[in-house]
Amino acid sequence: MKKIFGIALFFVLTSPFFAQKIPLAQAQEILKKVDLSTGYFGSDFTGEYVLVQEKPGQGNSITSAIMHRRDSKSMCTIRITGPDSDKGKGYVQFDKNIWFYDPSNKQFTFTAPRDKFQNTNVNNSDLRPQHYSDLYDIVDAEYVDLGKLDCVCFSLSAKKSSSNEVDYPSIKVWATKDDCLTRKREDYSLSGQLLRVSAIPSYQKVEGRSVPSKMVIQDRLRGQKINGKIKYESTQITVSNVSFQKLGDVVYSKQYLENMSL
Repeated sequence: MKKIFGIALFFVLTSPFFAQKIPLAQAQEILKKVDLSTGYFGSDFTGEYVLVQEKPGQGNSITSAIMHRRDSKSMCTIRITGPDSDKGKGYVQFDKNIWFYDPSNKQFTFTAPRDKFQNTNVNNSDLRPQHYSDLYDIVDAEYVDLGKLDCVCFSLSAKKSSSNEVDYPSIKVWATKDDCLTRKREDYSLSGQLLRVSAIPSYQKVEGRSVPSKMVIQDRLRGQKINGKIKYESTQITVSNVSFQKLGDVVYSKQYLENMSL
């Protein structure tokens, strides 16, 4: 586990040292391709997720889940499978709304994309396709080296029309130059404070599609000083058993979560 976190942290903390500016029109086309690489719009998607949250000084907690997505219609269902105390809980998204289901009281409550997933460092929106080109303006774009990767780095600012739809008003996104896969992201407050750093150090190929196999999100607002150094909370996500098999419409419904929790 320490080795995995170390690899992911390398991508999180690595800084580019070479840059070449990209014309705005060209940058916009590349950013659209980055958006497309975060979704699977030609089929349904199923994957098993394991989230390991590391809280400095408090140890780790593990959450497992099964996710189903139909990105062409912005639909998503997540069933929590572990720990035992959370089994049966879940999330369902349709009509641009996200609902959380708790089987203990058999109630659905509304949750927002920017809300934390199962109290980890992961936002609900992190587990869904991104729409950078629709929600953000490009402030700057340049070719950079990110470790050994040739990347495009975008500096993005939320459009006025989408200020209520984004999690963060300002972000930076690094995507590999050849295939437009996201590798790193930094989220900033309106005042410019760094809030989170995310990285995707590795991808897996499934039926010709690129799917993240490991992701890590480091929360720069949650940390603890240990041995004189600040250690930030991190959540690592591992994705496995990916399938693009067509699913029935009922999977993306409240009824499905209720039935699966029985």
